[in-house]
Parts: sequence; C-alpha cells; structure tokens
Amino acid sequence: MTRHTLFITLGTQRYEIQRDWGDTAGPGGISDVACDKDGRIFVLLRADPYKDPEGPAVIVLSPDGRREGEFGHKEVADGHMLGVSPDGIVHVVDRDAHQIIAFDRHGKEQGRIGRRHYAGEPFNSPCDVGFAANGDIYVADGYAGHRVHVFTSGGTPKGGWGESGTGNGQFIAPHAVWVIADGRVAVADRDNNRVQIFAPDGTWLHSITDVFKPMDIWGDADGNLLISDQVPRLSLYSPEGALLGRGRAVLNGAHGICITPEGVILTAELNPRRMSRLVPLKN
Repeated sequence: MTRHTLFITLGTQRYEIQRDWGDTAGPGGISDVACDKDGRIFVLLRADPYKDPEGPAVIVLSPDGRREGEFGHKEVADGHMLGVSPDGIVHVVDRDAHQIIAFDRHGKEQGRIGRRHYAGEPFNSPCDVGFAANGDIYVADGYAGHRVHVFTSGGTPKGGWGESGTGNGQFIAPHAVWVIADGRVAVADRDNNRVQIFAPDGTWLHSITDVFKPMDIWGDADGNLLISDQVPRLSLYSPEGALLGRGRAVLNGAHGICITPEGVILTAELNPRRMSRLVPLKN
C-alpha cells in the first residue's frame, strides 16, 4: 500500500505532517497536549468517568513520542485542557468537577484551585488555563462561567473580568487562554468567533475576528500566536494580530495544540482520535 506524505505551510515555514503520532493508547478522546521547557509532552485524555474510571487522565511522552508514564485517573474526572506553568507544574482543568488540579511531572498532586463539584466557587465548567512569566494563573471559565479568573502561582485569587455577551470583554464560551510574551492575554471566545486580546488587568485591546469557533491558542517567544479553529485549520498571527499564514492540518479540528522547544507543532484531535506532529523543514 502506498503511504502519502502531506505538508502544510504557515507563514514562511513549511512542515511535514506525521500522523498518528506518539503512544497515546487509553480510554476516551485526546483532548489536549502541552509540553514543558525540556520538551516533555503531556497528553490529556477525556473519558466518560462513569464508564472509564481506571484509565489514565494524563500520558507523559518523551520528545520522540515514547511513553514515559501516566497519572491522574484517580484525581481527574472530566479533563478538558491542561497547561504547564513556568516552574514545570502540570495544571489539569477538571471541567465539570469545576476545579484545577496541579501535578508535578511525575503525577504527584501539588494543589487544587476551586471547590470541587460546587459550580460558581469560583468556576462553572472551566475550559483552559494559562500562565504569565511571573507564574500568575489565568483560567478561562468557560462553558457556563463567561469569565477569566486570575490567581497567584500559589492559587490566591487576584480578580478577573468578563460576563456573558457579545460586546468587548464579554464572552460566550471562553474556550482557551494564552499569556503572550509581553504579558497581554489572548482569550479564544469560541462561540463569538473571535480571539480577544487584553492587557494583564483585563482592559480590552483588540480582537482577531477571522476565525470560526477558535479552539486553542499557543504562542511563541516572539509573541506570534498559533490558533486552531473549527473550519478546521491552523492560523498564525503576528503579535499585532496580522495574519501571517494558515493551513489545514487536521480533518475535524484540533481541540488542543502546542509548540515544542524545537518548533514542532503537536495537535490533539478528538475525532478521529489521534495526535498529529508537524515537523518544521529546512527551506
């Protein structure tokens, strides 16, 4: 059987698409992917807690896709997204348990934010978590909360902003959050078909509007933003919000994305269930 190789170009960079990639065996779909500064990869599985209570929530992969470990099946009920803080702590958004659970890279629990199973204290089905350079934690909350919460690295509340609506600073399903290198905060306002950009204090600055149901955001050290949406496609934007390039690398949309320290793009795909790896090529 002939195997075809596909490619994608984002801006000036061309990538080879590799799929299915990595040892991701486990129950449920692949909901998100993140990596730490050493290139270690964390893959979040989303499974039905009533049917698959014993499967791993997080799979740990080496940079070449080998399975190094797994954790979280006892702690995480409904994993939606995850992120790695500057100090290497893995934060899992336990969506319908209304909580953020923090683990070290070996899976030892480090702490929790939010009162478990109590909506509105403070989360109401949160979606995603992001981190400032100083360790501050931003939570996109989410399916029923319509708000961005801010915490210190230790989990102490620092405020937040947002409400339900279509105006600037309002949200309908804030699905992802990313802190840009200069401290600005990007929020994927999924069901308003936009990504809103805020100052660190929540002041609205501008919006990226040529996206359809944006799913996830990942930024690089230069402040460029990679955004996945439900067209489906990946779009690359400059720090000022100018479109640099876009392409189709998945069949039904990447629910989660990340960029490794080597510049490799990883996509977490729920349907079909798989990981894809986009490897940068020399031009």
